[in-house]
Amino acid sequence: MSNQDNRPVILTGDRPTGQLHLGHFVGSLRSRVGLQDSHHQHLLLADAQALTDNADNFEKVRRNIIEVATDYLAVGIDPTKTTICVQSCLPALNELTMLYLNFVTVSRLERNPTIKSEIQMRGFERDIPAGFLCYPVAQAADITAFKATVVPVGEDQIPMIEQTNEIVRRINRQIGQDLLPECKALLSNMSRLPGFDGKAKMSKSLGNTIVLDASDKDIKKAVNAMYTDPNHLRIEDPGQVEGNIVFTYLDAFDPNKEEVEELKAHYRRGGLGDGTVKKRLEGVLKELIGPIRERRIELAKDPDYIMDILKAGTDKCRDITQQTLDEVKSGLGVFHF
Repeated sequence: MSNQDNRPVILTGDRPTGQLHLGHFVGSLRSRVGLQDSHHQHLLLADAQALTDNADNFEKVRRNIIEVATDYLAVGIDPTKTTICVQSCLPALNELTMLYLNFVTVSRLERNPTIKSEIQMRGFERDIPAGFLCYPVAQAADITAFKATVVPVGEDQIPMIEQTNEIVRRINRQIGQDLLPECKALLSNMSRLPGFDGKAKMSKSLGNTIVLDASDKDIKKAVNAMYTDPNHLRIEDPGQVEGNIVFTYLDAFDPNKEEVEELKAHYRRGGLGDGTVKKRLEGVLKELIGPIRERRIELAKDPDYIMDILKAGTDKCRDITQQTLDEVKSGLGVFHF
């Protein structure tokens, strides 16, 4: 891949299994908008990966490719600065995955902490789809195909980066040169946003998300349902900020950090009601989501525009990933024309 201005190469993306939400925004989308000026950024719509646990619902994955791409543009991703592509339309990724599988053992995949956690969460036990078990290898193929050196992830995904670098080192040793670069994880200041119901993670599957085109009514409903301090029974009672979801969200989204700290101090000493704090958060979220929602409505009126962006980005990435595949096959001595 040509990188004449020496900007770092970033690969990131999302599984298109539903609209993106505030957890995605604070965990990655916000930083992606800023990074597109300082990095060569590629956003991968990981539809093939999504099928590892959605094979019975191809339509859901296919439909959400457009939905997630629309979310990208609505939050400020600029397709002239960031390349957006569709994973399943890049055949080189599949070939790289098959090559890399020969350098990874099943026991190593089963020891991956991220995989172990995801298997437990989904209740697979030993009935694990092979594609799901092997998705760290597919992710390594994605990262290395773009020769990405920076990968924005949450803390729970760090084992995936470690396994990618293990594969890179094995391939480079086999080839006898450092063809593939190792990558580093770029962690968000807040890598995981709890759900509005107080559960540890905001997740589409748990139904505790606030989507990026939520109506004012939906925002109000979600904020009113948020967990605060159960011992803060009267306004004059001292309240606890730690574990209080409303303050967690204010920390994540309220731009006036000084006022948020003052609110925390007031809440701790007593005299500040939950309703007042929730009202502030409701206003903050409406101000954030409102413009995104309006841009999304306009973008959704022209699906052909979204498709043109995806096609152009995927065509560009097809060339980039094919070049890497050819280099790896040549280095390993794999027969190819």
